[in-house]
Amino acid sequence: MRLDSLFGPAAAELVFLIQILIPPTQGVDFDPVQLPNLNLNQLGRVALTGDFDSISLYTYKQQTEHAFSSNGSQSLITQLPNGDFTASATADAYIKTMCPFVMRNGQFAGVVVGGNFTSLGGVETQGVALYDPNTSKTDPLSGLLGQVSVVYCDQDTNTVYVGGDFKGADSTNAVAWVGMSGWANLPFAGFNGPVESITKAPNGNIVFGGAFTGLGNTTAPQKKDQQVVNLSSAKISSGSTTEESGFNDPKNIVCKTSGQDGPGSTWLLEDKTSGFWRADLNFGFQPTKLRLWNTHQNGRGTKTFRFTALPLNGIMNMTYIDPATGKTTPCDADGARCPLSDDTSLPYQDFTFYNHVGMSAFKIDISDWYGDGAGLSGIELFQDDIYAYAVTDLNEPACANIEFGSNSTPTGPWTTAPSAQSQSQYLTADLAAQDIKSAKASVIFKPNIKQKGNYSVDVYTPGCLQDNSCDRRGIANVTGIFTEGGAPIPIKQIYQTNDFDKYDQIYYGPVDVNSDSFRATVTLTPYTQQDQRITLVAQRVRFAPTNYTGGLNGLFEFDPNQGSTLTDFSKSAFDQAGMNLQPGAIVTSLAVVGGISYVGGNFSDISGNFRNIFSITDRNATSLPNGGLNAQVATFQVFGDLLYVGGNFTNTATGNFLGLNNFAAYNTLSQSWLALGSGVRGRVNTIVPIELNVTEGRPETCITVNGHFDQLEAVGSAPAVPVKGFGVWVPSRQDWLQNLNLTTRTITGKLSSATNITGSDPLLAGTISSQGVPGAQDAVSLTSKPLQLNSLGINIQPQPVTSSKRKRAISGQNVTGAVTGLFHKNGKLNVTVIGGHFTATASNGSTINNLAFINGTGAVSGLGTGLDEDSVFLALNTQENILYAGGTISGTLENSNVNGLILYDLASGNFANQPAALGGDDVAVNAITTRPKSTQVYVAGNFDTAGSLACPSVCMFDKGQWSQPGSGLSGSVAALAWQGNDKLLAGGNISINGNATKLANYDTKNRQWTPLEGSDAAVPGPVTALTPAKEDASQFWVAGKSTNGSAFLMKYDSSKFHAIPESNRLGDQTTIHGLSMLSLDSDHNKSELVDQSMVLLVTGSLNIPNFGNASAALYDGKTFVPFILSTSGSGPGSLSQLFSEKTVDFKSSGGRMKLGFVVLIGLAIALGVTFLLVVAGILIERYRRRAEGYQPAPTTYFDKTANMGRIPPEDLFGRLGQRGNAPLL
Repeated sequence: MRLDSLFGPAAAELVFLIQILIPPTQGVDFDPVQLPNLNLNQLGRVALTGDFDSISLYTYKQQTEHAFSSNGSQSLITQLPNGDFTASATADAYIKTMCPFVMRNGQFAGVVVGGNFTSLGGVETQGVALYDPNTSKTDPLSGLLGQVSVVYCDQDTNTVYVGGDFKGADSTNAVAWVGMSGWANLPFAGFNGPVESITKAPNGNIVFGGAFTGLGNTTAPQKKDQQVVNLSSAKISSGSTTEESGFNDPKNIVCKTSGQDGPGSTWLLEDKTSGFWRADLNFGFQPTKLRLWNTHQNGRGTKTFRFTALPLNGIMNMTYIDPATGKTTPCDADGARCPLSDDTSLPYQDFTFYNHVGMSAFKIDISDWYGDGAGLSGIELFQDDIYAYAVTDLNEPACANIEFGSNSTPTGPWTTAPSAQSQSQYLTADLAAQDIKSAKASVIFKPNIKQKGNYSVDVYTPGCLQDNSCDRRGIANVTGIFTEGGAPIPIKQIYQTNDFDKYDQIYYGPVDVNSDSFRATVTLTPYTQQDQRITLVAQRVRFAPTNYTGGLNGLFEFDPNQGSTLTDFSKSAFDQAGMNLQPGAIVTSLAVVGGISYVGGNFSDISGNFRNIFSITDRNATSLPNGGLNAQVATFQVFGDLLYVGGNFTNTATGNFLGLNNFAAYNTLSQSWLALGSGVRGRVNTIVPIELNVTEGRPETCITVNGHFDQLEAVGSAPAVPVKGFGVWVPSRQDWLQNLNLTTRTITGKLSSATNITGSDPLLAGTISSQGVPGAQDAVSLTSKPLQLNSLGINIQPQPVTSSKRKRAISGQNVTGAVTGLFHKNGKLNVTVIGGHFTATASNGSTINNLAFINGTGAVSGLGTGLDEDSVFLALNTQENILYAGGTISGTLENSNVNGLILYDLASGNFANQPAALGGDDVAVNAITTRPKSTQVYVAGNFDTAGSLACPSVCMFDKGQWSQPGSGLSGSVAALAWQGNDKLLAGGNISINGNATKLANYDTKNRQWTPLEGSDAAVPGPVTALTPAKEDASQFWVAGKSTNGSAFLMKYDSSKFHAIPESNRLGDQTTIHGLSMLSLDSDHNKSELVDQSMVLLVTGSLNIPNFGNASAALYDGKTFVPFILSTSGSGPGSLSQLFSEKTVDFKSSGGRMKLGFVVLIGLAIALGVTFLLVVAGILIERYRRRAEGYQPAPTTYFDKTANMGRIPPEDLFGRLGQRGNAPLL
């Protein structure tokens, strides 16, 4: 299986529903997060809207919002106890293979991971690493350069066998890691072509499969030293140079091959003085031969010199042909000084390097001379390596007069980047989306091929860390033509997100020599399906010659107990089977089932008995039924007695077995093919097992299928199922999981490999993400007892927004997916409304566009016809049973145009009488609110008129009529809040009488707009979200985007604004969509910004310092805590807003009061109890007396007024003033 075709860009589009996974067993320790103690009871029903296809609460520290990667990078993946997946270590490219390394003594050393990455878990490591799943530590297995396609851990021999397309440890494409001691060369020193698969045969031998024809390293070219190293672009310097004009420039000898002396052609040192000549190049090279022209100017000349490689500062050993004897002679071993002849009959002398060492500069130190001093009249440097560079100055020099010298043709906005930590300078282009679509940038590489033969063609990509371009790197398309009259090879996608330098093999096969009629070429362009700005890079292409023959053909059997390699390949059943295949066989897959070995790939046998798959038993290659398969096999997966097979086939070789479309199974017991459904439409690259809960919570092994296919083929009564490169086959049900009626959860991405670890959970590799709410997309409900997210019972599919609609949206506003919602309950009418830009399926099967209704029984419905499908609903409210729905809405209802706002009767399920349409440029309604204790509905947004009425930014609708509230307001209003019954607060990007402000108040009594004092100076940008922080909204929170593009969040405390402390602010990439205050069951630590009994919910696309991305966070006045994570496609998701059945009650939030009120209420209760006790005592006493015979006293009295007339009043009171005497009665 070719590595570069493992995962194409289609992987970024995968979204698939899969059964809830089993909880992990043990091994990795996961750290649970204490869930917030929210009290949502007073709010009634609560829900969240957004743009996501998977969502979950933040419950474990290992959780992240990272979705599956679409830039070519993959991760090692573990499963959390809540069923979500988390990346335990991320690579900068593909992870293709894994195996658990358990040594002979039973010690678990770790998981060996292979791929074409240059870093894993943030650790630089080329192609292979050792990963500890218990500690998440990555140990680099340094020493390889290239890509690893397969690893096989053999406990019996304490060895890990590694295969791929690489160099290392004096081997090519195959090497062994023994115990913990390091790399060891295999006796045969590797292969002359890439290795794709390794397995252990029933006899204990190790079998290698791939695209090789012989053992040993890459072959040196028959014509050696043919690539000229370009010194003309180097920085040339010298020491002790003569001051004589015409001879003092060290550049004189570059590109001078005539041997003629004279001014401008010769470089001289000072008289009788040693010195040096130095060249610093802009690329690395590995020279094989040095050619020097000695000077004879006035009897001068260089007598001895030595060559020093830089920056290694290593003195190079060389040999030369002695002119006197004609024999190859080593230079002086003492100091490696070489003699240079002064024989004028010798045009030049060649010196061959004994060792081939990489360098980027060199120095020639001259120690002795002829005549009065030393000098040179020409220099050339050669190498065996065949390169073509994107930077034209690095290719073979034009002055060398090479007929077909290596060169390149760059086209487009390329600039040259310094080599930094890379091997050479390279080209970089910053490309906008339109430049990518038109393939505006390209580089055509043209190597100097002087020898026809078999070559490995490798494209080198510089690492992105050195130029800080990792977040901008994209995908390159690479193709080439290598034989005269041959067609271009299929385009390969190369992901350029590697942290460090890497190369990708794009071709292995014959390459023709350059001629007047043919030139081999490699063309690099941007992958055209990228829809955002990228940085494209181009560096170099290498052509490495390999052997045509060597007695092998894609298969080799190795006996690890032999100290040497048998050269008689006929003694091995595997070797012999390979030699019986047509030349050029490629073996991609090896497996052993029941003592029988199976071989898969792209081949056919010489006799024509089988194609692409066969078995080896009793030392014989045996055809499978019906002659094998009719096209390439890419992968095997063993499951019990079944051999699952994936590739690019559609039938057996004889064509009489239907349903084997790219995915099939072979029953090794009955020796028969099995159709799995009808397969898939498109190529399968990997088959990876995974444990799922499919039947009543019982875990079972299911088979994931990954590749470049777009549907599961129809079978029987089951229709075809559209997918994007991912499917799950359930062996126990003999059906696709998509066809089973099961409760599902969302998983996105693809898998490339999996491995079992004894005593721990399986480790997966690939690019998958899962968040834990089954069937939830773009809208979920939220409960606090227990705290959990649940599906609303509607399947929403977000839709892309047209540029005109997006233009109308305010900065930072979400306009895809579900944007807004409300709960409406009035008598028996109970409706949930979801608005945004999406499609959904109604209960009757019809398609819903952008506004959906869910009634009390769960039935889902939508609007009637009339509105444009690209409408976006941004704001909802109700008055009685009439729904006011606003946004970027357009269409025609009852022969009248609507714009920005519609009215809908929720009781009848029909459009209501529509108000006059809003008018203006880019009309949008962003907020709708009803004035307390009235029927007035205030509509706010970006508009100028309502019908014929001038009514900019905010307009009031009541009793079928529009009215303008006040005057002087203009701009775009994003949010509204009532401050009591008579004052309205508006936030946005607005002006009052031409004066810009971010917040304004409207007084309904005097009908005037006034800017909120201090807001223009304190608030750094337009307000896009607003929520009260007190019952009357005299205190409130605002959020938006600053003029510098960063997010802001501030609180107004009735007199001034308070910004979040800089140490706690959200990251620059944050976009805040919504704000809500929520109550708590228990107080948090005291804060001046947030009441102890409450917490601020912030929704959007958030970047939390020291955490990463989140879709919702809770803020207690001091710290942001991740609350909800979501993903959308290949990236993080976002939440728009929270909506609830009731509003938060600030007076009773949390069910607690201040201490003073508690004391007063306690005193009142005590007095009340005392009063009741007294009354009860009186009643009991009266009952007792009556029971004991007590009678009430008489209640009749004598007539107190009978004698009142006997004493005149004046006599009675007139004497009161007489002293000394008592009143006389």
